[in-house]
Amino acid sequence: MEEDIKVLPENHKAGFVNIVGNPNVGKSTLMNDLVGERVSIITSKAQTTRHRIIGIVNTPEYQIVFSDTPGVLKPKYKLQESMLGFSEGALTDADILLYVTDVVEDPEKNKEFLDKVAKEEVPVLLVINKIDLLKNDAELQELVDRWHARLPKAEIFPTSATENFNVANLKNRIIELLPVSPPFFGKDALTDKPARFFVTEIIREKLLLNYEKEIPYSSEVIVEKFEDKEGSIHIMSVIYVERDTQKGIIIGKGGDKIKKVGIEARQDIERFFGKRVYLEIFVKVEKDWRNRENKLKAFGYLE
Repeated sequence: MEEDIKVLPENHKAGFVNIVGNPNVGKSTLMNDLVGERVSIITSKAQTTRHRIIGIVNTPEYQIVFSDTPGVLKPKYKLQESMLGFSEGALTDADILLYVTDVVEDPEKNKEFLDKVAKEEVPVLLVINKIDLLKNDAELQELVDRWHARLPKAEIFPTSATENFNVANLKNRIIELLPVSPPFFGKDALTDKPARFFVTEIIREKLLLNYEKEIPYSSEVIVEKFEDKEGSIHIMSVIYVERDTQKGIIIGKGGDKIKKVGIEARQDIERFFGKRVYLEIFVKVEKDWRNRENKLKAFGYLE
């Protein structure tokens, strides 16, 4: 690392760019667009992101450390308290703050959190996402005016993350605002998360896509074994649920549902790592884990 820093340009830039906002406004899609890699899982369901996930962009001239956070919400159980803690923590260590909203969200939703954003001393870039859903420029101007009144110090960037519209301009502005600094991570780093974390996220994404109602939100995925060999990876994972009935639903009749999850997850994991993957998935019951501090610590939500 020290050898790398010696050859860096004198005006090398680096900084933490933290992405915050309410659930389901497109934070994870934007994060992946900005990083250029799929580091956050994306579904149409709220509360997809549970952890604070870092994605790193490196060039010889700069390092941007993007941080995707869970959507801001009023906690109903201890897991959601931890998720809110990740979002509020992102306000304290940012060099640049990206507040993401969309074209249908009420600006006063989660007012207390927005009030904290308004008091930020660091640059705030307000991203109005999903503008492809608007009918005309007049609707967009009305939104821009409303948000400018709410966050007068923020620079406003209308975007469509799914269409990749205006994302390049947003990224260029981020680069301009980065402070001069040596890198915080190795220049070949993509994230601070270990490989097995992305396995759990991919499996959890398949739970969100394949099951309805409470099942995905009552589930947690742990990788118990990750053997990375030259030509293949052997993974043993466990899906934890809160009730026996949920276990039965996840497994499905004759194991058909869990088999589908396994096939879809394995295909994505193979694409992610570029290797053949042998994936085993088991389902276990851990009653009321979302409200048990010892389990939240074991699952990485509490220190």
